[in-house]
Amino acid sequence: MSVFVTRRIPAEGLRVLSQASGCRVQQWDSEEPVPRSELLAGVAGARGLLCLLSDRIDREVLDAAGPGLKVISTLSVGFDHLALDEIKKRGIRVGYTPDVLTDATAELTVALLLSACRRLPEAAEQVRSGGWTTWKPLWMCGHGLSDSTVGIIGLGRIGQAVARRLKPFGVRKFLYTGSGPKPESAAEFGAEFVPLTRLAQESDFVVVTCALTPATQGMCNKEFFGRMKKTSVFVNTSRGAVVNQEDLYDALASGQIAAAGLDVTTPEPLPTDHPLLSLKNCGECLGGVRPLLSRCWDREPWSPSVGWAPEHRTGRSGVFRWAAGQCRELLWGKNSSNKCRNCFNFPESRRDKLSFSTLHSVCRIRGGTRCTNEKANPSSGPVQARCSVGSRHTRCQKSFPLFGSGLQSLPGGVLLS
Repeated sequence: MSVFVTRRIPAEGLRVLSQASGCRVQQWDSEEPVPRSELLAGVAGARGLLCLLSDRIDREVLDAAGPGLKVISTLSVGFDHLALDEIKKRGIRVGYTPDVLTDATAELTVALLLSACRRLPEAAEQVRSGGWTTWKPLWMCGHGLSDSTVGIIGLGRIGQAVARRLKPFGVRKFLYTGSGPKPESAAEFGAEFVPLTRLAQESDFVVVTCALTPATQGMCNKEFFGRMKKTSVFVNTSRGAVVNQEDLYDALASGQIAAAGLDVTTPEPLPTDHPLLSLKNCGECLGGVRPLLSRCWDREPWSPSVGWAPEHRTGRSGVFRWAAGQCRELLWGKNSSNKCRNCFNFPESRRDKLSFSTLHSVCRIRGGTRCTNEKANPSSGPVQARCSVGSRHTRCQKSFPLFGSGLQSLPGGVLLS
């Protein structure tokens, strides 16, 4: 039984796979993305596929793999790179890695926010270029977090982890928006659920940590930036496609917003001649208000999609082990549901019950770890899944085996096998 790995991964990840009896691992042994031709050749005849967010797994890849492909394990929180409709049709099980990147991404989000609001990239450049000549009362003024309002778009795992880290800075108020209120999660921070328009208008800092779905694609656009304060800072560590980058460029270049800290873009990496990369000096676009340095930031901090970067058990090494372990358990495990709670599979017979946005919400609900009906037996026929995380959640993933034959009757009328 073979598993194709689309990138060079740490040895511990490969060891997880090699521990399975009869597992033959084929790997594209490079740090660079696997060429399309090599991907198509490598996946042929494979039972499992371990891929990254940068690998487009579409119908062509699935056809090249053939009917023997049973499991796809992706080293990512999102899965818009996967042809979900085709995967559902073919009954292929998918594992993803939400929890392991939460702390790493939250740390990076706070780093970008602080870097932007305190103008650290520009300050470092001034030191290197000799621009720091003496102390000046209004020179290099930025904004602090104390007594500020922070708006979080998407109060999920990462959004909560960001709020948890920002609270000790003396943030006065947290606002959040998303698909619906999360009173239990918001209570920890005293966060208020508001419409997106109000969040944009009132926030000093806007942090984007939501999932990429059809509903959120291009959500941060001209209208959104037009509502933000001129002194506000925008940080995105979710997905590049959530932001209309042309509108973001216009907002930064015109001084509509003060700064942006970006870890994600579309595409990744950005072409070196992309307009966003030319925004070294917002002040030049502000005409007569150039002296008001306390009201503008000259440089925006960038990071090359390294929100998952720490090299330790909860960073990159951890995510490789997790993804490899899910692949192994789904192919060889006897009770995979217990160890692979962040997996999903929607057979052909039920594909008409789920839209893409529904599928996305089903698969990102904290793994069903707080289910109040854990003793339910799906093999005994239709059962009602109850999840104490909130009534909007449509599946408890921990309670019901992925390989069970029973049909689950779930909140919202969604049927999953």
